[in-house]
Amino acid sequence: MSNETRHLIAGNWKMNGALQEAKDFMDAFGQNPSPDHVEIALMPPFTLLHSMSDRLASMGIMLGAQNVYNEDKGAFTGSICPLMLRDAGCHYVILGHSERRSIIGESNAKIRSKMNASWLHGLEPILCIGETLEQRENGVTNIILAEQLAILKGAPKGAPLTVAYEPVWAIGTGKTASTEQVTETHAFVHQELQRLGHDCRVLYGGSVNPGNAEELMSCPGVEGALVGGASLKADSFMDIVNATVKAVS
Repeated sequence: MSNETRHLIAGNWKMNGALQEAKDFMDAFGQNPSPDHVEIALMPPFTLLHSMSDRLASMGIMLGAQNVYNEDKGAFTGSICPLMLRDAGCHYVILGHSERRSIIGESNAKIRSKMNASWLHGLEPILCIGETLEQRENGVTNIILAEQLAILKGAPKGAPLTVAYEPVWAIGTGKTASTEQVTETHAFVHQELQRLGHDCRVLYGGSVNPGNAEELMSCPGVEGALVGGASLKADSFMDIVNATVKAVS
């Protein structure tokens, strides 16, 4: 990762948030100055993208989506294409989240096709990878992560990309990987990315909160966080941002 690349704190609202809640969040969050050392992004539901876009841009916050379809247009009822996300002001798009892998059944091949479509239209994927508790206990974490990262083979060199390591067993459970586990796993992910010819940020995700953010963001190889529940409240999300600023300053 380039030394000039800032840490990224990205808030994934998942299937939460209505218009008034979004307005309240932006009113509260907007009272805080934007930090110089940390980039901030929010990924609200599709229904809020247009209504939040201009306000977030004026606050210096990047906008992202939680998913995208791999076609430009057509008879794909209920789907959102990359051009629509760009029209709404998006820069990022989350792909391969464990909830979509396990609940929706998205395959690595499908995720790669979405990445290709995203790159074609100037979106930066945040590729999520992670192992289940059973896989970690069986000692196959690195094998699983390598399989998930293998979709980057043949990807355009220099294509915009962020990777988020999220141990599935730590997402929304209140459990957080130890600093030793985070450091060790991020080292492996960076090694794999270099082997595949990619140099990009690697975020940590999995029950990141104001209480553990500074310690996690201080781990070698961690260049930001993908935050779930703690990003829904402006105060807790800002606390995470501030903890990251402290960790990297």
